[in-house]
Amino acid sequence: MSLARTLGPLLAGEVRDDDYTRHLYSSDASMYAIEPLAVAYPKHTDDVRALVTACAGLGVPVLPRGAGTSLAGQTVGAAVIVDFSRHMNRILELDGGLARVQPGVVQDQLNRAAAKHGLMFGPDTSTSNRATIGGMIGNNSAGSHSIRYGSTIDHVQALSVVLADASTPDLATDGRLRAGVDKILQNLDLAGYPRFWRHSGGYRLDRVTPGDLTPLVVGSEGTLAIVTEATVRLVPRPTTRAIAVGHFTGTLSAIAATHDALALDAASVELMDKAILDLSRQRVEYARLGDILEGDPEALLFVEFFGDDAAAKVEELARAWKAGGHGYHTLRAIGKEQREAVLKVRKAGLGLLMASSVGSRRPLAFVEDTAVPPEALVPYVAEFEKILERHGMKAGFYGHCSVGCLHVRPFVDLRAPGEIAAMRAVAEEIADLAARHGGVNSSEHGDGLARSEFNEKLFGPAVYAAMREVKRLFDPGNLLNPGKIVDAAPMTEHLRDPSRPEPPPLRTALAFADGMHAAADRCMNIGACRKEDTGVMCPSYMATREEEHSTRGRANALVKALSSPDPRAALGEERLHGILDLCLECKACTSECPLGVDMASLKSEALHQYHQTHGVPLRSRLFGAIRTLNRLGSATAPLSNLFAAPLRGALGLARQRPLPRFERDTLPRWHARRAPAPGRLGEIILLADSFTSFTEPAIGRAAVELLEKAGYTVRLAAEGCCGRSSLSKGLLDRAKSMAEAMVERLSASDAPIVGLEPSCLLTLKDEYAALLPGDPRVQAVAGRARLVPELLLEAIDSGALPLGDALSGRTILFHGHCHEKAVTGTAATRELLARIPGAQVSELDAGCCGMAGSFGFEAEHYELSMKIGGLRLFPAVSATPEDTLVAATGVSCRQQIAHGTGRTARHPVELIRQLT
Repeated sequence: MSLARTLGPLLAGEVRDDDYTRHLYSSDASMYAIEPLAVAYPKHTDDVRALVTACAGLGVPVLPRGAGTSLAGQTVGAAVIVDFSRHMNRILELDGGLARVQPGVVQDQLNRAAAKHGLMFGPDTSTSNRATIGGMIGNNSAGSHSIRYGSTIDHVQALSVVLADASTPDLATDGRLRAGVDKILQNLDLAGYPRFWRHSGGYRLDRVTPGDLTPLVVGSEGTLAIVTEATVRLVPRPTTRAIAVGHFTGTLSAIAATHDALALDAASVELMDKAILDLSRQRVEYARLGDILEGDPEALLFVEFFGDDAAAKVEELARAWKAGGHGYHTLRAIGKEQREAVLKVRKAGLGLLMASSVGSRRPLAFVEDTAVPPEALVPYVAEFEKILERHGMKAGFYGHCSVGCLHVRPFVDLRAPGEIAAMRAVAEEIADLAARHGGVNSSEHGDGLARSEFNEKLFGPAVYAAMREVKRLFDPGNLLNPGKIVDAAPMTEHLRDPSRPEPPPLRTALAFADGMHAAADRCMNIGACRKEDTGVMCPSYMATREEEHSTRGRANALVKALSSPDPRAALGEERLHGILDLCLECKACTSECPLGVDMASLKSEALHQYHQTHGVPLRSRLFGAIRTLNRLGSATAPLSNLFAAPLRGALGLARQRPLPRFERDTLPRWHARRAPAPGRLGEIILLADSFTSFTEPAIGRAAVELLEKAGYTVRLAAEGCCGRSSLSKGLLDRAKSMAEAMVERLSASDAPIVGLEPSCLLTLKDEYAALLPGDPRVQAVAGRARLVPELLLEAIDSGALPLGDALSGRTILFHGHCHEKAVTGTAATRELLARIPGAQVSELDAGCCGMAGSFGFEAEHYELSMKIGGLRLFPAVSATPEDTLVAATGVSCRQQIAHGTGRTARHPVELIRQLT
């Protein structure tokens, strides 16, 4: 029976049950995997009711899901998964301190809308850029400021729900449910119920009020009712913030300093240990924190204050810590830029820890959500560490010292003999340890598959029996997310890693450190790629909101293919090809994904394998040989500019998209006419890429003249292609030949190598190692390669390149290239523009432009390309006054800005040239 064919016609939304869709939804951010029966994407409440009615008739369970970032396994199951994040994601009303939202609304989305009214949603998860309000209600999520704002249950005023019988009762007035709950609670002694306020385990029988059953549904993980709408209370948004970052020589000494912070009414107190801190220093995205730290701390304590006296309290805390001998330095993060740098790393704790996985040894979430009263945290953590040591486990520590909740993830290899038993033993010991210290086993991430099994022991037989009765009252047929909170399987069932087959060997053209399967399997499903309007990753997901178009979705699809008996044949399947097709290869995942999943390289290899089965399309061959194409175009210009357009149809190019114009006077021709200008700083090699050479030579000329003024003798590397375009089309044999030839030429000299087009220059620093593994020259070439703005910045700061004030008073809007952001960061280019006397520079957080080389030219991708550009880039550029200068480092970015906004974007080097 195909559930998609049975259920699909009943919904305005969609239902899918193909193998790949079911696989993508078989896991969440936990250590579990269960393949669902189908996935539904409802558009409204009537869809949900129709789905539940049909599933009840078929005896098929239903499982509501938001972003799928749950850490305990509550969003996986053998059921029809209901994904609310795609369609039911609207803010319906925002007024008077209340917001009425659909369950798929993302927390940051709500906060942006609420900010216009000076408000926000109090519980602030570290996954706020992808966590949905529905998911937060299901988990009773909290966050770093829970000491100030409590948990989600404290902010939910009303819920619209669908029950297992498809009814939609009012939880505040429904007589049947009210009478049933009253009967269950009538003779129940709740004296043994956990007294520590911050918990999210079991059903919240302690929060039921005579007038409303809403608190009972909050934290129920979709096992009692499906939330289709929520009215939540908002809180005033702090107008002033300041952060103290304490530096400590050990984790326990950092925890011991929490008391001083709480005494000053801190809004949050967050711990990060050295293991996670060291990981942050290795990532371009988080580098700013490392630049402002003092020494090499073993642990950091981030203490945030709200209010007009926030900065004063930072100073008061620093004095208190010094007087008490706590720590050796306090960093004051008062300004916005410093605050954002430290908070960015603090929020990334989970992902950074996951990035330290080695093979199948991963930091797993099975004891990471316990919490004890803050005053018990030091002895609790000391005993915790002893338990881990006794079982031979290491762990990273981070989390909320302010409320006694530390997220501790021991490293476990579930494929290794004895490891599953050891994990279970640790889970049991830690649950007992938390109880002895007056704490709870789950404080904000729920029970799911990891902790539900222990609920009877933790709550006692009477309370647990009452919880089972509540489940039967709301869901007598056990239709809604069965096996969670009550009547659960052992925590050691449905583990993801042990259930996967050993991947067969596959010979790849690119060198992956531990193989292609391991490179894809780095993804641990935390969903950072599902963010919608910040950063760069993942542009196609931002536009489509389809799980399969996120980095997570593509990585999981590749894991499925590479785990099949014949991975080469699986990589040739059209369904997989369609999933990978919309990857723009922007490389944002290499920096923004905390685990560094390199989807651009994985797609290149997958395309290469696909071509082995299906052959290489003519268009791919032509775009892969872009240098040859551009050189011929320039040689025959201007006629080539007239005759290029008629070829659109034959090559499948979008008719709406303007084609680049070939220049007759190319950069190599211009440079060959000039007498060499000897420079005091010696020779430098300018990589004359395929675009700077033949379609935008004015940029190259500006760069040569500036470098000469700075004191260099400029030699062009104008022969051959770096291979970037061949890489993007999966033509890896050709790309390897190009790389070998380029490395051979560049190794003839030890002069610095500079480039203007980030995608080309940074190919030398990034992909060449995978194309030519073991070639010692590759590392040498990569070490010499830099973008031109870096050298110009140094020249300006040394006084070798003085600038005039012709642009004084002008505003410059800067859009950085995706590869630049991913590999080196845009700081140097941004600082170069900031050196322009009297200019005001702002950098767009606009994500990928959507052009991505040939992608935006291709007819089947044109609409999506423009939609991506229209998310943030086009509106930001169009919103600026006409006299604002727009700067962009990438040729594709400049093409897209011109086409999408009618504005001319210039390379930063051109602007600097105007001033010399």
